[in-house]
Amino acid sequence: MQAHFALPFRTLTAVILGLLLAFAGAPQGHANDKPIQFFDPEDGKLDLSDFLLNHKGALVVPTIITEPAIGYGLGVGMAFFSQSISEAAAEAKNSGKGMAPPNITVLGGAKTDNGTWGAGLAHFHTWDADRYRYLGAIAKMHANLDYYGQSSRPRGYELDGVFFMQQLLTRVGDSHWYVGPRYVYFDSNTRFTGEVANELNLPGRDLKIGKLGLVVDYDTRDNMFYPSRGTYAEFEAQFARGAFGGKQDFNQYNARGYTWLPLSEKWILGLRADGRFSSGDIPFYAQPYVDLRGVSKGRYQDQNAIVTELELRWDVTPRWSVLGFTGAGKAYGKWNDFSSASTATSVGAGFRYLIARKLGLSLGIDVARGKDDNAFYIQIGSAWR
Repeated sequence: MQAHFALPFRTLTAVILGLLLAFAGAPQGHANDKPIQFFDPEDGKLDLSDFLLNHKGALVVPTIITEPAIGYGLGVGMAFFSQSISEAAAEAKNSGKGMAPPNITVLGGAKTDNGTWGAGLAHFHTWDADRYRYLGAIAKMHANLDYYGQSSRPRGYELDGVFFMQQLLTRVGDSHWYVGPRYVYFDSNTRFTGEVANELNLPGRDLKIGKLGLVVDYDTRDNMFYPSRGTYAEFEAQFARGAFGGKQDFNQYNARGYTWLPLSEKWILGLRADGRFSSGDIPFYAQPYVDLRGVSKGRYQDQNAIVTELELRWDVTPRWSVLGFTGAGKAYGKWNDFSSASTATSVGAGFRYLIARKLGLSLGIDVARGKDDNAFYIQIGSAWR
């Protein structure tokens, strides 16, 4: 989610859109009526491949939230699959066309110990052997957050809002490129609960934002869950105008890219770059921020933000891997120029267990330390999405 309207909505998408992404592609398999096995016959280890490949209908997935910006909490998502991944693969094989992910509808919600909560509905749909990809979502949320701004100290505020998004991407020929429009609408109400951030000169509490933009995706990853090689990149230009249903006029330009380089059979180097830029009358809560493990979301926030991160992974066994990572970022442009802006840094380590071998789906934990926070994250696959 690149709208960056509200920090907690990214947590809600971990429940809703994260499920959509988790099942947006898979290697070919075959539907069958055999009993579901939870241990891989190849190595005898715990494995959910058989269950996930052949599951059809409703699937309940719980989520544990550990984000420092909103505290600890729980979420739950219920995904409804039109067909199993094995059925989708068999259909693709019979038709002679490429593999297309199943259509999915997801209902989800989340709540944390600082009073933040959200609930929403999303739908992912493809046509013509995955040539066209549609994603739509609607959500309601309430968040208790801190704004740092010019003073670099936290000022608590409440954010209530209704979010609506529509996106349609089209594959460019037979390439790895997708392109299409994205529309985002956010109707919000904000209130500072203690000290007011006077530097904002807020005109009022109620804001409506309507943004229309263009999204370009590129993807050559060998596995979308936990890649060992390949590149993923997304470029986005969005324009908020009154003509699109909002009251604020501003522009946002976002670009992010991840690449994985195999140094040897067991060592994988990952590189990440992320830039978020804005201009015009952008609401304070929608300003770009530094997004790093170990750094509270919104702690470093300004007109622009850039981040770079490095991750080194060692595949100890076919099932287990360990990794170390470090990164740095800056938010600058309105309160500070680039040279005087504080540099956010983080360092950490983690592990993964290959829980679904046929899908390449892994599960694990990352522990990270930043300048101001320590945090741990329960990860499904790569931390970069």
